[in-house]
Amino acid sequence: MRFVIRVVVNAFAIWIVSLIPFLHVTVTPFAPGGDLQLVLTLLAIAAVFAIVNTIVGTAIKIVAFPLFILTLGLISLLLNGVLLWVTAWVMSSWGWGLGLDGFWPAVLAGILISIINWLFGVILRPQQKRAR
Repeated sequence: MRFVIRVVVNAFAIWIVSLIPFLHVTVTPFAPGGDLQLVLTLLAIAAVFAIVNTIVGTAIKIVAFPLFILTLGLISLLLNGVLLWVTAWVMSSWGWGLGLDGFWPAVLAGILISIINWLFGVILRPQQKRAR
């Protein structure tokens, strides 16, 4: 259930980022290209992004752990852009999906996606009862 919620929130975040014109993030829906196809494409992009983030992101975090400590975690901002760029690269062979115009727009889009995911994480987090 958590994976499905994560995919839906990522799809919403990618859609929001694709609406910002100066980032040059494009979402190309599969044929015939209607609203349903756009939603399904966003969900597919988000699922691929979640899988890439889980597999590649974890491997990079393990290997680059000293770099994370050295930069006090700021390298994770670049890592989000790299993972988004890898997602666009994986989907480029399909003829539909995510398109990015360069590395730095991908980094900025990754930062915005992280902020949106954080906001939804705060909103959707279950409340814990206090013990008295």
